Amino acid sequence: MSAIYNFCAGPAMLPAAVMKKAQQELLDWNGQGVSVMEISHRSKEFIALTEQAESDLRELMQIPANYHVLFMHGGGRGQFSAVVNNFLGDQGKALYLVSGQWSSAALAEAQKLAGEAQIDSLNIVEKHNGLNAVVLPDLHKIDADYRYVHYCPNETVDGIEIFDELDSPWPIVADLSSTIMSREIDVSRYGLIYAGAQKNIGPSGLSIVIVRDDMLKLPSLPQSSIMDYRLAVEHDSMFNTPPTFAWYLAAEVFAWLKSTGGISSIAKINQQKAQMLYQCIDGNAFYRNGVVAANRSQMNVTFQLVNEALDSEFLKQAQIAGLVALKGHRIVGGMRASLYNAMPLDGIVALVKFMNEFAAKHS
Repeated sequence: MSAIYNFCAGPAMLPAAVMKKAQQELLDWNGQGVSVMEISHRSKEFIALTEQAESDLRELMQIPANYHVLFMHGGGRGQFSAVVNNFLGDQGKALYLVSGQWSSAALAEAQKLAGEAQIDSLNIVEKHNGLNAVVLPDLHKIDADYRYVHYCPNETVDGIEIFDELDSPWPIVADLSSTIMSREIDVSRYGLIYAGAQKNIGPSGLSIVIVRDDMLKLPSLPQSSIMDYRLAVEHDSMFNTPPTFAWYLAAEVFAWLKSTGGISSIAKINQQKAQMLYQCIDGNAFYRNGVVAANRSQMNVTFQLVNEALDSEFLKQAQIAGLVALKGHRIVGGMRASLYNAMPLDGIVALVKFMNEFAAKHS
């Protein structure tokens, strides 16, 4: 059977080595005679797994000691509401920077929960010669007192990534769902980082929250106990039964990433993958991309066929070639190739080869 390369934006492919290990251990984990899905989350064996997972993540991301690492429910959308409820209180205000579909969704959720009077927003995407470009504002010139400023450094739908560090007088809250561990960041610059697991961490159903101590002193709003960061810290992410199988797979992904050389090593590969695909798009008049080079996502490469009538045929032939899940998001159309950590370089080589051959045949 020829290789299958899964370019799905999420739930995304997991490392082959992790999937094979999970398959081998599915019925008998750690010599227990039962699956990891069938043991108590409070057993000493599972507690050891969670402690190792946190240790590995702290090492990979160089997380300072004054940050808590939480393994929570709710995915990214769950954190949209949790951030508001945990930090805004009755009188707090927050600023949301809008760069695409996911930051827009976070803004809408915040406005629904706190009301528009407590939530300000800035659109930070402009058109430069017909292409989408991010223009970061000078936040120090804004005369306001915010509890936090929220942004999404990588927009999976729009194919936009913000590589410049945000300079803010207020704590920064970042949705890193689609870019976490794909490249190195300075965690100490953030008040809170959250990420849905289903792109670079593991399967859906789990979210990672990395929160600085001082953020937990902010006044909160009434909320569900399982989304209360303070309770999660107090109970080591086990106020209630956590998504244990997702936690187990996340732990295996962290171990795999360490074995490959860590984030600095995988970042070089990710840059190489994205560069190869963008060179194909730019070098062929058959395709186009709508984002300025400085803000092109390394994780989610969006592109369109100049002749949109060929979209269906492109997807059909790609599927036959073993290149799956290339259809763009329904909101923007076109194509999207997600190049998360688990995507091997061979997958990009195969995709570029197919794209060149398809263009030559249909030009």
